[in-house]
Amino acid sequence: MTTFEGKVALITGAGIGIGYEIARQLALRSVKVMVNDVNPEAAEHAAEQIRAEGGSCQAIAGDASDVGFIRTMVAQTVERFGRLDAAVANAGITSWGSFFDYEPETFDKVLALNLRGSYFLAQAAARQMRDQGTGGRLLLMSSVTGHQAIHYLSCYAMTKAALEMLARNLVLELSPYRITVNAIAPGATVTPRNLADDPNYEAVWGQVTPTGRAGTTLDIAQAALFLLSPEASQITGQTIVVDGGWSVYSPTPSLDFVHRQ
Repeated sequence: MTTFEGKVALITGAGIGIGYEIARQLALRSVKVMVNDVNPEAAEHAAEQIRAEGGSCQAIAGDASDVGFIRTMVAQTVERFGRLDAAVANAGITSWGSFFDYEPETFDKVLALNLRGSYFLAQAAARQMRDQGTGGRLLLMSSVTGHQAIHYLSCYAMTKAALEMLARNLVLELSPYRITVNAIAPGATVTPRNLADDPNYEAVWGQVTPTGRAGTTLDIAQAALFLLSPEASQITGQTIVVDGGWSVYSPTPSLDFVHRQ
């Protein structure tokens, strides 16, 4: 794909992991990228790494569940780069816990970032794209847990299924402005966050994935590149599952680490 010249993208939760790799791959294709992370050091380090590879990238630190900050973030992206062509709502929280013991405070925190943050980033970005009159791309980050049940992820899974319905519903309002909205549902993916939950993550999930390995952040970024590209202009309201075939039969490895927390 060589059709990203002159485009501008904003990615939340991009200090590390999937968000960072999406930002990196876009920047390597001449997209001007604004990376967000709640951790200022992570956001700036990500931007520095991308610039070191020759990409055009700036960092903006802040809470991607805060609607005021979201609107400021979009405005600052436009102020810095002159426009906005793509927004990726990648910031999210994975929260493990028994349904019987789940606390309201944790519930509210997960919904605030995974749902409210994604919803209002899409809104702020779409408003800018509508005003520009040149179309755009919105990408929401779902999960295979929005398709298949896994123990101890009831709240998280609910938010991911909701994001896929959001992508479908927004087709009706955004299509007249040539704005597409899609989702990606990653399966088991080796990221710093997942390795922090379970140091054996890559090995245990590789054993139950039909392709024989857990996914990488590049696997997810490659799918994102397609959905964000002009080549995907006729694809909207869809979810691409990137899971090595896991959701075909959905075996779950040991989740003993949840009880150890």
